[in-house]
Amino acid sequence: MESHRLHVFIEGWVQGVGFRYATAAQARTLALNGWVRNLPDGRVEAEFEGPDDLLKDMLQWCAHGPQGASVAHVSAAWETGPPRHAQFQIRP
Repeated sequence: MESHRLHVFIEGWVQGVGFRYATAAQARTLALNGWVRNLPDGRVEAEFEGPDDLLKDMLQWCAHGPQGASVAHVSAAWETGPPRHAQFQIRP
């Protein structure tokens, strides 16, 4: 079975503002699986799996993020393949 995936890198004021926790909450609200993590260069990286329409909703959410964040740019890559994730988690 093929799964639709969205892999994003989010740049801007996105660390220290609860971005990972808010992303996880939004992904779980949309019933998406995957993960989110902070990168050493100040960006946030995430991968989401689920239906295309919900992935598009998640991408729109990533463009502004939670209150307190200031997103400057989102890089997105779309993929399909076997499912990789059974839930959504925050990675260190």
